[in-house]
Amino acid sequence: MLKVKVTAIGNSMGIVLPKEALAKLHADKGDVLFLVDTPEGLTLTPYQQDFEVQMDAAKKVMKKYRNALRKLAK
Repeated sequence: MLKVKVTAIGNSMGIVLPKEALAKLHADKGDVLFLVDTPEGLTLTPYQQDFEVQMDAAKKVMKKYRNALRKLAK
């Protein structure tokens, strides 16, 4: 468990993440992180929660319309 402190950043509030936390998140300056509300509480993640669902839907559409998409690509 890592302890962080809420601090003022301009007119906002924020936390500074230790290098260890950023390494585990594979995050760096300028990256976007997501706070996800889970039954266990808030989770900080570099992954968009519904990304996998969107990718599965896109794969189904691409498979269904494979021939049309191939013709459009030419």
